[in-house]
Amino acid sequence: MERILVSSCLVGRRVRYDGAAKPVGGGLFERWRAEGRLVPFCPEVSGGLAVPRPPAEIVGGDGHAVLDGTARVRTEHGDDMTAEFLHGARQALDAARRTGARIALLKEGSPSCGSHRVYDGTFTGTPIPGEGVTTALLEREGIRVFSEDDLNAVASLLETLESN
Repeated sequence: MERILVSSCLVGRRVRYDGAAKPVGGGLFERWRAEGRLVPFCPEVSGGLAVPRPPAEIVGGDGHAVLDGTARVRTEHGDDMTAEFLHGARQALDAARRTGARIALLKEGSPSCGSHRVYDGTFTGTPIPGEGVTTALLEREGIRVFSEDDLNAVASLLETLESN
């Protein structure tokens, strides 16, 4: 059975920067939960950040640029949280490897977990195309990452992986 590394906030854990959760419900997600496929994980908490914590954005690019050392993750007041985000991304990769997860279902828009968009580093709520730090690392290591809006695509990939 394929396992899915999933953002803890999506399973209802209050780990977001503001202390909230963003739970996903519905047929597919609840079926995967009942089947024991979901491996909840929060890279930001695992990276050593508190809940709640100041909002952070990637300044100078996206998660790939952070991995390459050309961008930083900062709070609105300029505090550098790059080391914590990198540590959390490595912890997420370790969790995926330990559990055999080849799929990750992560929270869109997050500086860690965004798979299609992140915010532009100006703290004005302006999204830009790009990936978060954890997403970038997981994808570089061959793990397919999806957002909570892509459940049908996850289901399709699960079917393909399990039919081989």
